[in-house]
Amino acid sequence: MRKTLFAATAAASFLLAAPLASAGSLTLYSGRGESMVEPIIAQFEKDTGIDVQVRYGDTAQLAVLLQEEGDRSPADLYWGQDAGAMGAISRADLLAELPADIYEGLPTIYTSETGNWVAASGRGRTLVYSSERVSEDELPASIFDLTDERYEGRIGWAPTNGSFQSLITAMRVEHGDERTREWLEGMKDNGTVAFRNNGTQVQGVADGEVDFGLVNNYYLPRFLAADGDFPVEQTVFSDGDIGNLVNVAGIAVLESSANKDDAIEFVRFLLSPAAQQYFTGNVYEYPVTRGVIQNPNLEDFDRLLEVSPQIDLDDLDDLEGTLNLLRDVGLL
Repeated sequence: MRKTLFAATAAASFLLAAPLASAGSLTLYSGRGESMVEPIIAQFEKDTGIDVQVRYGDTAQLAVLLQEEGDRSPADLYWGQDAGAMGAISRADLLAELPADIYEGLPTIYTSETGNWVAASGRGRTLVYSSERVSEDELPASIFDLTDERYEGRIGWAPTNGSFQSLITAMRVEHGDERTREWLEGMKDNGTVAFRNNGTQVQGVADGEVDFGLVNNYYLPRFLAADGDFPVEQTVFSDGDIGNLVNVAGIAVLESSANKDDAIEFVRFLLSPAAQQYFTGNVYEYPVTRGVIQNPNLEDFDRLLEVSPQIDLDDLDDLEGTLNLLRDVGLL
């Protein structure tokens, strides 16, 4: 399996890095799960000698905590799970401006227009479908096509899931509240099946509960890593369709940090080839920089840029408006 190659490559890259002498210490608030990011944090500590104390929690709750703590916060860094949370913290004037060279060469879909946070990895929205029950001519060109009667009762979604809610926020930004409401109501009227999360949707497609599901890109590769004959495939919509939203996990330095130099070193490390290889090879997320080994289960770097809608990631911060809309439609 290529997964083994990725893991070995990432590990080899880590082993080549020599530890540096440092007596620094950082406090990181992480909305990313411990099992996912602990290996990369441990490698940073090994390479630099900088100790990282991590407070794990829900991305949105940590964002609220940072706003409550203000300049008294012990946090030096904030690693958020989605762009909306990063935008909210940015607009609260809590983040330090990052050095301009950090953004050099990065596609616009991975950068903040405010210049005070940057994507560490990307997560694309995709359409999973049954490889046994769906023909190629049934694949929709746009996410808005899914309200067509031929998809009645065949689609899965997860309205309570944060990544789905980010998609709805992006849809509101790109197409307005009225069209977004029409789509949500059309999907509901078309018998779209609600699942608990992305993973259960993928399993539901395999089990025949539905024929399609709206999920993040990395779920299916995880199933395929365990079972190469898993009867599900995934695709994207037409180039630029909002259904292809690429959300990001972002990293930022707090303005109140007394350890900005070390914190910026952590940001640079997350953009290094070794860290980027880890994200795509082990976590199945998209790298934000070039020069890493392509994961064959993901769209390649340039193709992802072609299919992605161009949207200001900082505009995805109105989660409350999205939650209100979902409640009004009866999905929460």
